[in-house]
Amino acid sequence: MSSTAPNNKPVVDDAPKTDHAYDGIEEFDNPLPGWWKWLFIASIAFCPPYWLYYHGGTPGRSIEDGYGVALAANTRLQFEEIGELKPDAATLVEYMEKDNWLRVGKIVFQTHCVSCHDREGQGKVGPNLTDEYFKNINTIEDIAKVINNGAAAGAMPKWSNRLHPNEVVLVSAYVASMRGENLDGPRGAEGKTIPPWPEPTANTEDTAESDSSE
Repeated sequence: MSSTAPNNKPVVDDAPKTDHAYDGIEEFDNPLPGWWKWLFIASIAFCPPYWLYYHGGTPGRSIEDGYGVALAANTRLQFEEIGELKPDAATLVEYMEKDNWLRVGKIVFQTHCVSCHDREGQGKVGPNLTDEYFKNINTIEDIAKVINNGAAAGAMPKWSNRLHPNEVVLVSAYVASMRGENLDGPRGAEGKTIPPWPEPTANTEDTAESDSSE
């Protein structure tokens, strides 16, 4: 037995229906297409490896890390604003006080240095950068020298052939800023204590306040 639908197409009354009925309105049991079901199953199967890869804690794979890398690349385009920085004590101390550029140094550190010094600088394969003990550093400008030229017979590789000179200065300023945080690391204290970093000049402090207000 059949009837006619509003579009003049016959509707077969004995077509399979669900057991749902509301106010006399019945629901046909039309299964989803096979391709849709397989696409749904494939999406579920894809989720665990996707989550493990991007959210499993491996440094450099999260959306935040990807944004940081893109931001660093964009920042290189802005280096014309500051010119080529010199890795001397005055410049390093100055850029330790500039939060916007120190963030760039942090991104460089978290992109290239975490495998040895861990994400917060507490040490891993390399020494702890947050305490008051230093193996290859006597003055603040030695940080840039070690980054540029390497140290410990290659255990610390040279980065002068891989980083922009400004990136070396900014990551050196960021490393210098870690001093005194005293985070617990697996290696313990190494090296010797050295004099504190130079104090920022009044001009540097004024510039830092200007940058933070922008």
